[in-house]
Amino acid sequence: MTKTVYPGQTIGIIGGGQLGRMMALAAKEAGFKIAVLDPTMDSPCGQVADIQIVAAFNDETALEELAEVSDVITYEFENIDYKGLKRLTEYAYVPQGAELVRITQNRITEKAAIREAGVSVANYVSATSLIELNELIVEVGFPCIVKTAFGGYDGKGQVLLNSMSDLKLAEPLFEHGACVAEVFVPFTKEISVIVQRNGNGETYCLPVGENIHKHHILHETIVPARVSESVLTQATIAAEKIADHLKLVGTLAVEMFVLEDETIVINELAPRPHNSGHYSIEGSSISQFHQHIRAICGWPLRKPVLHQSTVMVNVLGEHVVPLSNAISKYPNWSIHLYGKNEAKVKRKMGHVTILTDDINKTLQEIEHSDIWSE
Repeated sequence: MTKTVYPGQTIGIIGGGQLGRMMALAAKEAGFKIAVLDPTMDSPCGQVADIQIVAAFNDETALEELAEVSDVITYEFENIDYKGLKRLTEYAYVPQGAELVRITQNRITEKAAIREAGVSVANYVSATSLIELNELIVEVGFPCIVKTAFGGYDGKGQVLLNSMSDLKLAEPLFEHGACVAEVFVPFTKEISVIVQRNGNGETYCLPVGENIHKHHILHETIVPARVSESVLTQATIAAEKIADHLKLVGTLAVEMFVLEDETIVINELAPRPHNSGHYSIEGSSISQFHQHIRAICGWPLRKPVLHQSTVMVNVLGEHVVPLSNAISKYPNWSIHLYGKNEAKVKRKMGHVTILTDDINKTLQEIEHSDIWSE
């Protein structure tokens, strides 16, 4: 069932982090009210919300309260309790449903769904114990990466194995449950596509971003990605196939590897707005957050058009002070800080967006600034 949610009505958001905050700011521009459920008072989203419900994400009473005050409910992260979300869909309007979370919060079901959509993933096996992995690893070979099926982000919950003698390194991962072992893909670039779809099946992808990581954390997204037209087309088609197969409502980030032969394989999915789509706030005719709100509210979607080549750089805890000191030097930078109360090292505190006529010059400017120096 698709219904239209109108300005003046209330959007409930499960999760009070920066993604919720940017969703809320986009929604408020169109006159919506915001209710947020988060365990922390004055969370990044809570600071801009009309109603704050301070409770655990799996608190049944709090979820009922959120449903009571909201006309539509969305979420800003995928590691939420599937059963709780499923129950919520029985008495509240959650157009994204719970199945998308069930599939994408487990790497085993996620990879199976991508294959079912007719899209390539790296060769992999799943195992519930080190003994089982020992038997199956020959199907993948070395080098390979073992990842926990549940949880893990920014490089956590995974280990690279180069030979059979490394197998013991994966043992601690099985303490958290089943794992997948996937062949190490010798990629040339990492790219991502933000695909968005409403309940009527209307679908658009944001311009493809090229992602550069440092210490397993996204450092920069460069748009358009510096890849061939063929790769851009493959990436967009793959994202749309997955979105259709999953009957997506809302936003799906599809992270991919580009191989030397200019083919792609899918790395992983995130059923929400994504760090690599933040550039769209200034860089595109519609941001991932505005489009997400339109999708979950049953509005027609807008076609995203890139205004200009764009670079987005993450601001971690250690970058906040040098960035603040350098504001006067870079008048063409758009600065977003998320209102987090403590600037911890390697914690995402904000991002900077730079629209540019010369990507290489801008990348050098970033590299030579004192803000992101190692």
